[in-house]
Amino acid sequence: MSVQTDPPDAATAATATDAGGSPPAPGRMSTRQRLVLTLLLGAQFMLAVDFSILNVALPDIGHALGLSLGGLQWIATAFALPAAGFTLLFGRVADLFGRRRMFMAGLLLLMIGSLAGGLSNGQAMLLTGRVLQGLATALATPAALSLLTTSFPEGPLRRRALGLNGALMAAGFAAGALFGGVLTQGLSWRWTFLVNAPVAAVLLVAAPVLLAADRERSRVRLDVPGAITVTGGLLSLVYGVTQAGHVGWSDPVALIAIGAGVLLLALFGLVETRAAEPLASMRVLTRRTVGWGNLGGFTVFAMETAMVFLLTIYLQNVLGYSALVTGLVFGVPGVTAAIAGVVGPRLIGRIGAHTSLVLGLAVQAISNLALLALGTDRGTGLTLVLVTSAIGFFGHVYGIVAFTVTATSGLPDDEQGLATGLTTMSQQIAFTLGIPVIGAVAAARTGSSTAASDLLSGMRLAIGVDVALTVLVVVLIAFFLLRAPRRTPVS
Repeated sequence: MSVQTDPPDAATAATATDAGGSPPAPGRMSTRQRLVLTLLLGAQFMLAVDFSILNVALPDIGHALGLSLGGLQWIATAFALPAAGFTLLFGRVADLFGRRRMFMAGLLLLMIGSLAGGLSNGQAMLLTGRVLQGLATALATPAALSLLTTSFPEGPLRRRALGLNGALMAAGFAAGALFGGVLTQGLSWRWTFLVNAPVAAVLLVAAPVLLAADRERSRVRLDVPGAITVTGGLLSLVYGVTQAGHVGWSDPVALIAIGAGVLLLALFGLVETRAAEPLASMRVLTRRTVGWGNLGGFTVFAMETAMVFLLTIYLQNVLGYSALVTGLVFGVPGVTAAIAGVVGPRLIGRIGAHTSLVLGLAVQAISNLALLALGTDRGTGLTLVLVTSAIGFFGHVYGIVAFTVTATSGLPDDEQGLATGLTTMSQQIAFTLGIPVIGAVAAARTGSSTAASDLLSGMRLAIGVDVALTVLVVVLIAFFLLRAPRRTPVS
């Protein structure tokens, strides 16, 4: 299979001058760059909202379509499988086939999937819509991020753009729960799907106007064996972990799927060392900043996603707050997330992306450590959640920006799709693994009990494991990344 690539400087050249043709002042964005940034951040925010907006609506969906608890779990799985499984492949294809094409294809698929889910009259149509939304995320997210990194040169402008991107991602996840509650309660669960369609349509119209066209380059061959092994491996691994989270970690189907996923990913590594035109360049995969940066990003997303899950259970099942109030509670830390998106790039410019990644993870770990003091008193519990979440969300977004800068810096534009595909893959797999793994730790202590004291006991154990894993990664990155000579500066 042959595809064509766009030149490394296509997006950069298209945004290098202002609307009037004169170059912007050093360190300042041109008018066109601001418009491009608005478009790409709007898409990323919408995709982040789409990840969490259905959670609050699940009970209503189950009642309307006759879905059991197992069926409701498949709504999340139907999204997670394609979103995580195809991200690396589509990220690299964006390098080869054209980033604007992939971005627009993702928006179109999101619109179709959202309409299918919102207008569904049965389980099959709804799950099909959710699968299409997952594929849309795998298409659009790495393409949007690579368009962003290639539209801004390495340094302050790119860090600023990535800071805003990280803030809006975190805000999108938090806003998704709030929007889901408002739409479900005020209108219908169908609007948790349908709301995406008009937004995607607007972005789809704006994309060809603002984004530079994909230009033709010499033909290269897509690494089909690599594509098959990495996609199959990721799909199998994500399915196995998801299945284990639903039915237990001793389930033979889950263990077989996880084992098959590991084997396929090992085979992918072998294939890439021998491929003439590899899907994933080993030169990129073995870069210290790419490997350790993605480990840090995986930890940032997995551990904080799991913590939000635990706190949701705490607020509703222990303190007795409604789903809507819970959504509002998580809206408050969104303010500090936005602050981190603005302040984070400046801190990174001063102390470096590698140090910032360690610092962001450390702040996240320290704030979560304080949650071991959670109790049954509503006032004290709510205050502790608000304060620690505000601090944790700051560290979370700061870590996201540092991770993205670390894992994408020093690479040529024609490999940015691979780099951003890797960062997006780390993010999507983290979302998939974080909750089942940490949730299983809590369930091991709690069992089937719903008593507040038992729930708290399980949560404290899970929080301790969450913090311990985060601290371990902090130590590893500090030792292996900070002590290593930096081949490419971040500014």
